[in-house]
Amino acid sequence: MSFIGLDLGTSSLKALLIDEDQRVLAEHSVPLTVQRPHDGWSEQDPHTWVDALFVALEALGKSHDLGEVKGIGLSGHMHGATLLDPAGDVLRPCILWNDTRASVEAADMDADPEFRARTGNIVFPGFTAPKVEWVRRNEPDIFVKVAKILLPKDYLRYVLTGTMFGDMSDASGTGWFSPRTRDWSDALLSACRLTRDHMPDLSEGSAQAGVVTHTRARALGLRDIPVAGGGGDNAASAIGAGVVRAGDAFVSLGTSGVLFAASDSYTPDPASAVHTFCHAVPDTWHQMGVILAATDALQWLSRLTGQSAAELTADLGDLRAPTRTLFLPYLGGERTPHNDATMRGQFLHLDHATDAKQATRAVLEGVAFAFADCQIALQSTGTVIESALAMGGGAKSDYWLDVIATTLGISLKVPKAGDFGAALGAARLAIMAATGAGVDIATQPALAKTIDPNATLAPAFCAAHARYRAAYTTLKDIT
Repeated sequence: MSFIGLDLGTSSLKALLIDEDQRVLAEHSVPLTVQRPHDGWSEQDPHTWVDALFVALEALGKSHDLGEVKGIGLSGHMHGATLLDPAGDVLRPCILWNDTRASVEAADMDADPEFRARTGNIVFPGFTAPKVEWVRRNEPDIFVKVAKILLPKDYLRYVLTGTMFGDMSDASGTGWFSPRTRDWSDALLSACRLTRDHMPDLSEGSAQAGVVTHTRARALGLRDIPVAGGGGDNAASAIGAGVVRAGDAFVSLGTSGVLFAASDSYTPDPASAVHTFCHAVPDTWHQMGVILAATDALQWLSRLTGQSAAELTADLGDLRAPTRTLFLPYLGGERTPHNDATMRGQFLHLDHATDAKQATRAVLEGVAFAFADCQIALQSTGTVIESALAMGGGAKSDYWLDVIATTLGISLKVPKAGDFGAALGAARLAIMAATGAGVDIATQPALAKTIDPNATLAPAFCAAHARYRAAYTTLKDIT
């Protein structure tokens, strides 16, 4: 008996096969690309997700009998606007989470107090609702054809099952959903000239939300098996890492950056720009500060210098005092705590001695300072993080983790080698949906090490963070 977790990421789709004891049997990733036709735009063709899905499933099927699979779970990047016509066909490329074109529409919605009151969140430009409103204002011929709006992972569900479901955690980031009631808000939908009919049905992440009917999937042996509600990428990552109890937390260094804290209660504070969403299991919520460029900032520097991220971060040595050079990682705007889609990144205090290594350190520090801003925002809601798991590709850099731990003043727990991310979380949810049995999702992975703050250098990083915040204020004033 085995289970599949699918994680639709921005840069790849990952399929993970585990057994009933949650041991990894196989995995396969398929790269994806992002189209940026204009400044601030970020899109993907949903058909490429489908192609990647079946490439990944077929790869798993080459080494394992998929007829033994008893359930599938889904995770994916949040907020994407996947627009379907009455026949279920895609109307336009999906507008992704890091697309900021809808800043005007988001501000218009956020000016209506009903949105914050009902969603518990600022209406960010990256949320789904303002993107659909942008389509209404700028592509009316498309908008009038919209019959259903799906989040990215839920389009894969539709392909696999023919049914249209969403889960509570993913729906929390649309701008039309009430995390308090765990339901769509008819009032907010009406304000956007939409109805409940435009939305998918809702499911908890651990419940069944469709069964596999797709001919190509059935040919691989995946016949009539349940598909779990699943979760947005961060909620699913939390399930994979055992971050479900109040006080549990993780720092994710992926394309974007997330400081995530689980909660057993709904305690929103929209003014802080902290996200307050449902978790992927019932009666649980989470809060998170989100920065739009974490490893994405390092990849930007990689393209600029012609050196790979691994080359840039190699041989940085032991943690040193922060560089005089400052980097503001706002390459495509920022969410927490600034909610500013127009802000752009900057290097400050460059001189003749600034080389690629120093620029790299400045980028790593700038991302850490952005996390520190998120930490302050979370503290304003009453959420205090004392330690956190370190997750994501950027967590492979001990130097970067040293910088973050020292800047935030918290210990970072680094898991041993293994997959504890969204794909595993999705597979765990698949076990729960398929078997009806409880899964111990609160046990965190075995640790390879713990990185504690450097007490000697902490004052220097605190001072550098203050300089960073002052630089942001100055930049905001002149732009």
